[in-house]
Amino acid sequence: MAGGPDCTARWATLVVLAALGTAVTEAANPGVVVRITQKGLDYACQQGVAALQKELEKIEIPPFSGSFKIKVLGKGEYSFYSIVVRGVQLPSSQIRLLPGEGLALSITNANVKISGKWKARKNFIKARGNFDLSVEGISISAGLKLSCDPTSGHSTATCSSCSSNIDRVHVHISGSHLGWLIQLFQKKIESSLRKAMDNKICQVVTNSVSSKLVPFLQTMPVTAKIDNVAGIDYSLLAPPTATAETLDGQLKGEFFSLAHRSPPPFTPPALVLPADHDHMVYLGISDYFFNTAGLVYQQAGVLNLTLRDDMIPKESKFRLTTKSFGTLIPQVAKMFPNMSMQFLIRVSSPPRLTVSPTGLAVTPALEAQAFAVLPNSSLAPLFVLGMSTNVSVEVGARSDRLVGQLSLDKLFLELKHSDIGPFSVELLQTIMNYVMPTAVLPKVNERLQKGFPLPLPRHIQLLNLVLQSYKNFLLFGADVHYS
Repeated sequence: MAGGPDCTARWATLVVLAALGTAVTEAANPGVVVRITQKGLDYACQQGVAALQKELEKIEIPPFSGSFKIKVLGKGEYSFYSIVVRGVQLPSSQIRLLPGEGLALSITNANVKISGKWKARKNFIKARGNFDLSVEGISISAGLKLSCDPTSGHSTATCSSCSSNIDRVHVHISGSHLGWLIQLFQKKIESSLRKAMDNKICQVVTNSVSSKLVPFLQTMPVTAKIDNVAGIDYSLLAPPTATAETLDGQLKGEFFSLAHRSPPPFTPPALVLPADHDHMVYLGISDYFFNTAGLVYQQAGVLNLTLRDDMIPKESKFRLTTKSFGTLIPQVAKMFPNMSMQFLIRVSSPPRLTVSPTGLAVTPALEAQAFAVLPNSSLAPLFVLGMSTNVSVEVGARSDRLVGQLSLDKLFLELKHSDIGPFSVELLQTIMNYVMPTAVLPKVNERLQKGFPLPLPRHIQLLNLVLQSYKNFLLFGADVHYS
């Protein structure tokens, strides 16, 4: 039973929100928790049932024939063929949570319209015509079990049970003045058509899960590559857990090095999400998630920035030259007259983010090494400054990506090493307080605004986002939209 990409994605939304990530791992606590509320499942139900309706409209009912016997006329034969489903209506549907088991799909009061051709023969008497069939009061119940495939590393879904029931079947014969022949054994025909439909319904439901939903889930990557340095592991630590009110997926939520993967020297804290139900989905992101990012990028040596004069705003009176610095540190201009300068700014240890009810903050350990650019373009070291500051962090989401922005408080400087003799770092305080937010921070925020992918299935966008910080984790609440 064929179906296009749109139908596949729609049917997949029935549970795909709950089947995020995949491989089973051994970490005790998750770095990310995804929670689907009943409101989210109701939306998924709308999308999934719309796709199921299309699949039911493709049901192929084979022709069938039989014989009849009338006292006056004797024995004859009949045949029903060219049977086509003309319409399916599924007016009432619901996905329910089954605590400890999974999901249950129920459809009630559905109806199907079918039409086709018939013919009957008794010796030299022949009759043929059309028929219309109404199948009414159809109910469908199906169980959906979510699990993890440790071999392939992807989420799996199986239709664990399915049953259907048809309340009423009525056939209307037309097209021949001998149609009364068929009507004489109408109940037998209705029974045959009821059985044919009943057998097909659960086949469609089961096949839709195995042939469309499962392949769709297998296209979802276990990891997300961020750049040439890092990736994010969004694998499931265990199969999604259904409670009476929510469906939770516990994800590893960890950055890792593409060059050399090794476990972080710290573990995730326990995440206990509040019982909010106003939005379709909630995403709890632990500070562990952010701190593994800081660890990977710092160890890769990419949290460095070379500051040059062309990065200073043109309107600034201060220039990154030995002449400008010579007004504060005379020996710089005396030893290296009329030369350009460079600063290598680096994070000397992995930055640690703290999440609390009052917000997000990080206190990075920074170093700034100053150089004079010699006429042959080689660098002459001048001094090394240690810098400490409090950094405020704002985190948000754009559709399917996590974005951030940093703002600095006042810097505190320390002279760690000097190649030009001792000097007072207080003289540099004003300069560095200007340089860092105007030249350095915009470069950092430019990267953070590109964002990192959230663990969302294809064709899903987040709407109406809200953000709240708690002890050790951020909580995003959002509605979803299938596109």
